[in-house]
Amino acid sequence: MPFIANTDEQRRQMLAEIWLTMERLFSDIPKKFQCSRLNLPQGLTEQEVRETLAALAGKNSIDLTLFLGGGFYDHFIPAAVYSIISRSEFYTAYTPYQPEVSQGTLQAIYEYQSMICRLTDMQVANASLYDGGTAMYEAMMMALRTTGRNKVIIDTSVNPIYRVMIESYTRNLGIEHVQTQCATGQVNREQIMAKLDNETAAVILQNPNFFGCIDDFSDIAEAAHKKGALLIVSCYPISLGILKTPGAMGADIVTGEGQSLGLTMSFGGPYLGFMATKMEYVRKMPGRIIGRTVDRNGNKCFVMTLQAREQHIRREKATSNICSNEALCAMTALVYLALMGKEGLRQTAQLCADKASYAYSRLTAIPGVKPHFGAKWFFNEFVLDLPKDAADVIVKLIEKGFAAGFPLSRYYPDMKNSMLVCVTEKRTKQQIGMFAEALESVL
Repeated sequence: MPFIANTDEQRRQMLAEIWLTMERLFSDIPKKFQCSRLNLPQGLTEQEVRETLAALAGKNSIDLTLFLGGGFYDHFIPAAVYSIISRSEFYTAYTPYQPEVSQGTLQAIYEYQSMICRLTDMQVANASLYDGGTAMYEAMMMALRTTGRNKVIIDTSVNPIYRVMIESYTRNLGIEHVQTQCATGQVNREQIMAKLDNETAAVILQNPNFFGCIDDFSDIAEAAHKKGALLIVSCYPISLGILKTPGAMGADIVTGEGQSLGLTMSFGGPYLGFMATKMEYVRKMPGRIIGRTVDRNGNKCFVMTLQAREQHIRREKATSNICSNEALCAMTALVYLALMGKEGLRQTAQLCADKASYAYSRLTAIPGVKPHFGAKWFFNEFVLDLPKDAADVIVKLIEKGFAAGFPLSRYYPDMKNSMLVCVTEKRTKQQIGMFAEALESVL
């Protein structure tokens, strides 16, 4: 049995065996950050721990009706999704470096890639990335490598969390970031066209954008291509059940957050970022790609392909540092899409759009509540202007049982009274009505 040091004296004895002391062990840590002991309570039995944690969890408000979106969405998840992915052969599988013993995992990831391609109307997808924000960053870096340029145009209607991530990742890389200002709910075409030049590597846009507004970027794609730039489009996968695909608009790289494809909100993760592109750019694509081939006997099989991009072969010359593939999250998305099918996804998207439209009409009928962008087209999110500070209203609505929306002043200082409201297929007509009544009473 291994020796376990449970007391300070035992720890000192163990360190003395390798000519160390406790003081020397922690000498690199400034004294002001050191503590002599941890003030931990006495140990508890398993039953006592369960009871303590249950009491703490019981203090959380978990019965709120959600009208909160902003990039992460409360969609219905069929029970079969988690029943399937909880099987041990899926749940415990890791990176399939040995294809001869990983055919099931490899095939599942290949099917995931195929579905992402069909969903986005693109030609090739990778085996998923960390989340929607890092997928957008990787797409931007891919565009820089492809074009050999150093300038990127991004509109402020792109998710502000993603924009902060991009700025953080690239702060020391000397990349020229140009922001265009969204004012009408849709991208600022005039500014984009004015700033688009022969030094531009990519234009980064989102549809539906952070405000929920729908757009068609076909004209921007055409203008970007004339200048030798790429168009990167971030999209909300559920919306593609009814909206024009990024591929049909002429996008070169498509990214997005896959949380809405069967993943619970889970206090912020783990999620997955998806990425798809045109075949001509595949060798510049980060992450892993699973390919279908045949073995020497002519049997269909699956392998990790284009591995020369990866750090375990190219080391510092690798196209990215994506190493742990989000395979289980990708598997979840695959199972969800397979269960929903084309018609199920279309119906879900239509329900989101229809219920959001109903909620929009109910809420804008409240005295003092106005649409921020007028009668612009939206998918399942929209912006309302309130007669009071939106953050204060949202706090009061939590007390009434509603997670009412997102206060936009957090990222857009000039939108202090604006609230982003989201409606998914899970919200009922009764819940929308009760929400409208609660909002009116608070105002």
